[in-house]
Amino acid sequence: MDARDDWTPVVDLIERVVGDADLMSSVVAGVRTMVREVAALSSADIAGHTRALLVAATRALAARRGPTEAELSFVEELAVTRARQGVPVEAVLGAIHVAERAIWSRAREVAGAAGVGAERLLDARELYDDWAEAVRARLITAHHATKAGQGPRTRDREAAILRRLLDGGSAGALAAAEAGLPVAGGLWVLAARPGEAAAGLERSLRDQPPVLCAVVDGLLVGVLGRAPSSRAARAGVVAGLAGPAEPEELAAVRHLAVAALSAAESAGLAGVVHVARVPALAAVVDRADLAAVLLDHHRPAWTALGARAEPVARAVCAWLEADRDVDVAAERLFVHPNTVRNRLQRFAEVTGIDPSATFGGVDAWWLCRSWLAQT
Repeated sequence: MDARDDWTPVVDLIERVVGDADLMSSVVAGVRTMVREVAALSSADIAGHTRALLVAATRALAARRGPTEAELSFVEELAVTRARQGVPVEAVLGAIHVAERAIWSRAREVAGAAGVGAERLLDARELYDDWAEAVRARLITAHHATKAGQGPRTRDREAAILRRLLDGGSAGALAAAEAGLPVAGGLWVLAARPGEAAAGLERSLRDQPPVLCAVVDGLLVGVLGRAPSSRAARAGVVAGLAGPAEPEELAAVRHLAVAALSAAESAGLAGVVHVARVPALAAVVDRADLAAVLLDHHRPAWTALGARAEPVARAVCAWLEADRDVDVAAERLFVHPNTVRNRLQRFAEVTGIDPSATFGGVDAWWLCRSWLAQT
């Protein structure tokens, strides 16, 4: 790559500058002094939005592109938030300008030591100004629409931010900043089945803000700045949990939380179940493709069992889930222990799988669960 096309040192420089806690404290103080309309906002609020905006813009100019939809959505959400806080749009733009000026001034001071020439930094600033001009119109439009009562409803807005957060990557980082979620200790993702029973769970999650909660793709999903409280575990609803992780990683973490939910349901567990408690089950229930292969391979066995297929499958699952205790399995099934033994033997005969073996037990449980799921 031509050195003239490598913007990595510029990106590193700006990210290092906005990551300087002392500088950000000074920037926030300057913004509050010069733009009195934002003086009532918290330091974390002003610093978080400023940092996210500058980092997003710097990465955009490094890629020599305009703002993405995720970046524009972030700016729009900032406008909606400030409008609802009663901050005039002129003050929003003024606060951004004050922060920008302070940060670029510090960047010029330390650019030489970071190996960034004055000419390259000037190019970066010009590109940044182009990016900022492109997003300014979206900010003003969203602010005016919210003031006019045409902005998104709170629930709709929360769901929109949550969807962007769960996309992970740079969009996730921007959404986390907009939601005011702390990222120093990582974020947690929880997934549960929506409905009346889940209402108590949602209330318990909202009792430990900041948190985002919404129904996404048929599931109640929450993103939290810390592990859910014991009250959430007592809500009487099974939920899958994964984390903590950085905002950029939440797409994968959401997947793990959903797998933990399915695993917990399959094992008959209750409360909030972290994926680390059920890793093997989570891996199994998450592979629908392998389950289909397993079903297809053992279709002749299901046919051979005939009317006894479902009772045999239930006996195998009950026995394995009771840690291979015949008496406990029999009690759960309301049958004699010898009936359980006979059904286990019949299963082994028609499938060739030994459920008493370590991996055979996994395969047997998976196959029987898949059989029962299709009945």
